[in-house]
Amino acid sequence: MLIAVIIIILTAVVSTLAFVVAKSILSPKKLESIPKLLKQGKTLQAIKNAKQIVAKDPKNYQAHYYLGKAYVKDNRPELAIIEYKTVDENALFGQGIQELPFRKEYAQLLLQYNQQNEALKNFLLLTKMDPRTADNYYQVGRIYEQQNRYDLALGFMQKCAMLDKKHAKAHAEIGLMLYRTKQFNEAKKEIDIALKLSPETYSSYYYLGKILKDAKDIPGALKSFEKAQRDQEVKQKSIIEHGSCYLMVNRYDNAAVDFQRAIELDKANNLPETLYARYFLAICYEKARKIDKAIEQWTEIYKRNKGFRDVSAKLSEYKDLQANDYLKDYLTCSNEEFSMICKNAVMKGLGLQVLSCDPKKWGCQISGINKGDDSWMSVRKQVTLIRFYRDPEAVDEQQIHETLDIMKSQNSVKGFMFSSSGFSTGAKRYAENRPIELVEKQKLEALLSKAGEK
Repeated sequence: MLIAVIIIILTAVVSTLAFVVAKSILSPKKLESIPKLLKQGKTLQAIKNAKQIVAKDPKNYQAHYYLGKAYVKDNRPELAIIEYKTVDENALFGQGIQELPFRKEYAQLLLQYNQQNEALKNFLLLTKMDPRTADNYYQVGRIYEQQNRYDLALGFMQKCAMLDKKHAKAHAEIGLMLYRTKQFNEAKKEIDIALKLSPETYSSYYYLGKILKDAKDIPGALKSFEKAQRDQEVKQKSIIEHGSCYLMVNRYDNAAVDFQRAIELDKANNLPETLYARYFLAICYEKARKIDKAIEQWTEIYKRNKGFRDVSAKLSEYKDLQANDYLKDYLTCSNEEFSMICKNAVMKGLGLQVLSCDPKKWGCQISGINKGDDSWMSVRKQVTLIRFYRDPEAVDEQQIHETLDIMKSQNSVKGFMFSSSGFSTGAKRYAENRPIELVEKQKLEALLSKAGEK
């Protein structure tokens, strides 16, 4: 009986030892299989193996590293970053994970996923760990440039160009930064160097386009941005800049096509440049009186970034459109319909007889007199000048000067200026104590409603 018990105990001990030995042998083999699976394109199997190891041993940071690499292959950067971050915070480098290649991969991943500050920390570490590699300085310079820290950006870009005199992108960046500080000759030299070094580095044309655009050379800028679109890295930004050139010369239809293209390039809808494309597209729609479409773009931006430029103010400005059909028609109708709306407002809302109605780029100008005034046939008829504005910009002081000059030429005794976008501070100040009344959106809405109800 005793012998039987001893045999059972020995069998259990041997089985346990065999399991432990087998596990210690098989686990490294399973870990070593993951890089091979990734090379073979068996990404899902690599993920499965790595997750199994991590589940059994959460402190196996090499498995975390491989899992991160597998997620990168599977186009899931947000999960990859979690694994790389775990390695970064816990792993002892040199034990299966070499820090230099890891740091390079992690920095690029963070940059790809728009985590600029974390990416910057890693690239700065790389400049110390690998000080002879020019591209590390280039990446630091790029991030500082995007953060508007141009003094630091310029220093790192110049260090990059010093280490690698043929680094075309660095020369192009230096050229743009020198241009911003009004060092025009030096800027042009750097851009020329970049293009001479590598005519097929099309991103250099992006920087040249920026310089030409700032110099108001719109045809030259358009050509440069067209060439820059061949570089996938700056393609979306180049399309947006191309559209902004059209926006500068009021070619809103052409601009809208570019901005729509830029938006469609971002399939995941998570790039920061996409917000600018949507914002500029909304401007095009607003200018074209397609307010509903403009609101759609502002709403999309607001979901992503509530503090983006004046989007919140724009949504607030147009929030009454759904409740007030008269104001909506005023802002969105054709020029011909707009003239009829304004004439109707003058006749039914102000009680005036219309003498003339002239469409204008900014809206409509009407001359009228009191309906009961038989003197309208007289040479000395007392005319009221009425101007209706529906531009998205506030009416400025220059428009007040112009209106008063016209009133004087027409011998007008009174002037009204209606604006759906309000008046600048200078305009309001200048209109004080003068025979002209500035009417903002709330009273304009009331006038349109009054005219529509009769």
